[in-house]
Amino acid sequence: IGMTQLGEYLEKKSISKASVANRTGISRSRMSELTNNPTTHLKAKELYLIALAIDVEPNEILKEVYKEVKLRA
Repeated sequence: IGMTQLGEYLEKKSISKASVANRTGISRSRMSELTNNPTTHLKAKELYLIALAIDVEPNEILKEVYKEVKLRA
């Protein structure tokens, strides 16, 4: 199973998914989906809660998770 951009971001920062789940109220199964399943869509509220839990600006996560997104030429 491949890891999502969010999963890679959290791993790179050595952040425990379980602790994020506990702090945010996002279930562990949902955290697993968000970090392991590339077809799972991250909701804005989830992104914001994760940012609060790990003490970073939401746009830092946004830029990392969606770094491949570009405007059409």
